[in-house]
Amino acid sequence: MKTIFAYVKPYKWPALIAFCLMLTELVVELIQPLIIAKIIDDGIVAKDIGTIGYWGLILLLLAFSAFTSGVINSFFSSHVAQSFAFDLRNALFSKIQSFSMATYLRFPSSGLITRLTSDVQQVQSVLFMSLRIMIRAPLSAVGSLVMAFFVNPKMAMFLLIGTPILIFFLNVSVKKGVHLFSEVQRRLDRVNRVLQENLQAIRLVKAYMRGKHESNRFKEVSSSLQDDTMKALRVMETIQPVLLFVMNISLLGALWFGSIDVRNGEAQVGELVAVVNYALRMTGSFSMFAFIINALSRAKASSERMEEILLIEKGTETYPASTRALDVKPTHNEALRFEHVTFQYPNTKKTVLQDISFTVEKGEKLAIMGATGSGKSTLLNLLPRFYDPTEGAIIINGRNIEDWPLEELREYIGYVPQSSMLFTGSIHENISWGKQEASMEEVTTAAMNAQIHHTVVNFPSGYETRVGQKGVNLSGGQKQRLSIARALIRNASILILDDSTSALDVKTETAFWDAIEGEEATMLVVTQKIRTAKGADRILLLDEGRVIGYGTHEELLGTNARYLQIVMSQQEQEGEA
Repeated sequence: MKTIFAYVKPYKWPALIAFCLMLTELVVELIQPLIIAKIIDDGIVAKDIGTIGYWGLILLLLAFSAFTSGVINSFFSSHVAQSFAFDLRNALFSKIQSFSMATYLRFPSSGLITRLTSDVQQVQSVLFMSLRIMIRAPLSAVGSLVMAFFVNPKMAMFLLIGTPILIFFLNVSVKKGVHLFSEVQRRLDRVNRVLQENLQAIRLVKAYMRGKHESNRFKEVSSSLQDDTMKALRVMETIQPVLLFVMNISLLGALWFGSIDVRNGEAQVGELVAVVNYALRMTGSFSMFAFIINALSRAKASSERMEEILLIEKGTETYPASTRALDVKPTHNEALRFEHVTFQYPNTKKTVLQDISFTVEKGEKLAIMGATGSGKSTLLNLLPRFYDPTEGAIIINGRNIEDWPLEELREYIGYVPQSSMLFTGSIHENISWGKQEASMEEVTTAAMNAQIHHTVVNFPSGYETRVGQKGVNLSGGQKQRLSIARALIRNASILILDDSTSALDVKTETAFWDAIEGEEATMLVVTQKIRTAKGADRILLLDEGRVIGYGTHEELLGTNARYLQIVMSQQEQEGEA
C-alpha cells in the first residue's frame, strides 16, 4: 500500500490539519464528562446555581468547539481523500495508455475498469475514514477507558436522550444524500463510458497516438465526478458532528433538570453521569472496529491490484531487437517488405505467422485473404508495432520498423480496425479525431472519399449530429464509412483496412474504391470478397499463418487450387442469391 498512499504526499498539510482537528475534537469530548461531573457535584449537590451556569456555559462552548472542529475536519478530510483519488485515478489511466498491446492483453478490460473505479473508491474511503474515524476510534476507546477509571471505574450506565431530534435529522440527511448520490452515480457512468470506449479502442488510440487527447477527455469527466461527489459528501459528513452535538446538548439538558431534582431533595452523583458518558463513547468506538477491519482488508486488496498496474516497468512500448539480422536495403520503389516474419503472441507457444515474406511497391494495393484464424489481422497489427515479430523483420520505406520512432511510424500509417469504433460526440469530431486541428474542408473531403458525406448532410444536424455510444444510432455501413473517413483524413503513406468494407453494399464499395483510385497511399486490405481482391494489384493468400499464394487475381486462378476454390464458392453463392 506504500506506492498507493504516496499519492497522499502532495496533500500532507491538509491531512495534518484534519488530524489536528480530529485530536482537538477528541480531547474536548473527553474533557466534557469531567465538567459534567463538576456541575453535578459542585453545582447541583451544593445547590450552587452560579457554578452550574458558569460550567454549563463552558460546556456549551466546548460542545460547539467540538462540533466546529468536526465539521472543518470533515471538509479537510474530504478534500484530501477526493484529491488523492483524482490523482490516483488519472495516474492509473495514464499508465494504461503507456501499455504495449502485450501488456494490455494481460488484463481484462473489466478488471482495468474496476481498478480505476471501485478499487480507487475503496482506498479513498479508507483514507477519509482514517482522518475521521479509524484513528479516532481506538484513541477514543483508550482515552475513555482511562478517564472512566480516573472518575470511578465501578459505575456504568447509558443515558439516551434527544432520539427524536436525531431521527428527524438523519431522515432529512438521508433523503438529501440519496438525491446527491444518484447524481454521483450518473457521473460515474460517464467516467466508465469514456473509460470503456478508450479500452475497447486501444489499438485505434495507439495507431493515431491520441493518448494525450484521451487522457484530457478522461480528466474532464473525472473532474465532474469529483465535484459532485464532494457536494454529496459535504452533506453526509455533517451527520456525525451533529449527532455528537445533539447528544451533548441533551445530556446538558438532563443535568439541568437534574439540578431541579436536587432542589427537590433528589441527589444526583456527578461521577455516575461522567462514567456513563465515557461508557457511551467506548461503546461507539468498539462498534466501529469490525467495520474498520473489513474496510482495511478491502482497501489492502484494492491497493495490491492497483499497484500491479503502477509498478509495471516504464517504457512499455519499447521492444527488444529482432533475433535475426537481415539485409534491409530497399528495393526500387519499395513501400514495405516482410522478411521471413514469424510471430507468436506473448506467453503462448502457438505460432500465428510462420516465415512470411512479401514485398509491396509504393502506391500498390495488396489484398489479404484467408480463412478465419489464418493470421490476417495479426499480420496487419505488426505494421504499427502493436507487437513485434518473434523472428524476421518488417521494412517500411527502407527502414526496419524497430528503427522508427514509434510516433513517426504511426503517423506514417492510417489504420481502420476490423470493428468500427466510434466515440460519443459529433460526426465531425469522430472524423477529425484522426488528425489534430483538421479543417472542415479536410473533414468533408475525407467523408466524400469514404462515401459518407451525402448521408451526413441529410441528417438534420449534418456534421454536428451526435453519435451514440459505440455508434448505436448508425448502421454498420455508416460506422464503417466514418471509420474509413477518420483514416483517410490523415493522408497517410500506408493505409490499413482490416476487413473494413464488409458492411458496404456493392455500389457503395465500388464508389469508394473509385474515389481513392488516384491516392498515392500504399494499401493493405483484408477482405473476404473476391470482387474486392480482383481490384488489388496483388493478392496474399494465408492459411494457418503461412503464405500459400501470392500474385495477381489471374495468376492465382491459374496456379492456386485453394484460391480457385474460394472464387468458385463465392460465384455459386452469388448465383444462388
